[in-house]
Amino acid sequence: MSENAKKEILAGLDRPLRIGTRQSPLAMAQAEMTANALLSTHGWRPDQVELVPMIASGDKILDRALADVGGKALWTKELDHALGNGEIDCAVHSMKDVETIRPEAFILAAMLERADIHDRLIGAESIDALAESAIVGTASPRRKAQLLRQRPDLDIRLIRGNVQTRLQKIADGDYDATLLAAAGLRRLDMDDVGSDISDEIMLPAPAQGAIGIEARSDDPHVRKLMHAISSTNTFRAVTAERLFLKQLTANCHSPVAALATIDGATVSLRAEILLPDGSEFVSGSSDFDIGDVSAPVILADKLLGQASAELQAIFGK
Repeated sequence: MSENAKKEILAGLDRPLRIGTRQSPLAMAQAEMTANALLSTHGWRPDQVELVPMIASGDKILDRALADVGGKALWTKELDHALGNGEIDCAVHSMKDVETIRPEAFILAAMLERADIHDRLIGAESIDALAESAIVGTASPRRKAQLLRQRPDLDIRLIRGNVQTRLQKIADGDYDATLLAAAGLRRLDMDDVGSDISDEIMLPAPAQGAIGIEARSDDPHVRKLMHAISSTNTFRAVTAERLFLKQLTANCHSPVAALATIDGATVSLRAEILLPDGSEFVSGSSDFDIGDVSAPVILADKLLGQASAELQAIFGK
């Protein structure tokens, strides 16, 4: 049997593997990373994968916070529909934009190796360097709360649009500054833009910097293909963060941060919950063995137990 024939059998398809993605520049870059990982790992030809871009509802609504009109589902529902109908074989997501409770028809089959987890400030060298009452654009309740915790004087306003759009709004003077994920900037070859903020100052969103690939639960072949490109440590860390998030019953209005790191057989999870105006926050950490799914749950309950009734209410408790 020829080498090409073997590769066709490995693909298990008589057509290219269809990778669904949002069509924003960042989402397309992440889908390209996924495609390249598959080509490299499985020895496929470039024509054995096909990107299938689509416009997500979240990309259409630019005048309101997504938390007010549907939350994270607005990033996933078009891809979910296409995956469920068999129009695509897998879907690529920024994991921080994926709901904690997903349809049983889909399974998270892989995560690529995690990139930089930091937030990056655009428009000033540091949070302290921002002018008094500076206008800072963000659509993230977490970033807003963390900024106000340190600088209650800041004027935090909604900013929407893709990375390029947000940067243009800073250049045009509509805002003094904004925050973007360092991972996204790097994937767009814009690593020289902005200044990293230490995670000791701004702990990132759960799953920040991670790319996930979903497949249909009843498609073991595609699941196996995706598993081969998955980073085990990224999968473990992000799973811990999402278990913490799920226990909080957090929604898109809930300011929450979490970061798990893996050292050998130990997971170290740091997390915090905040009031939207940053006036109260509760933080904590936990070290536990890989595979311990109860530890993130216990940490979430511990932080909620230390919170005021007002803060607990933000998390549906």
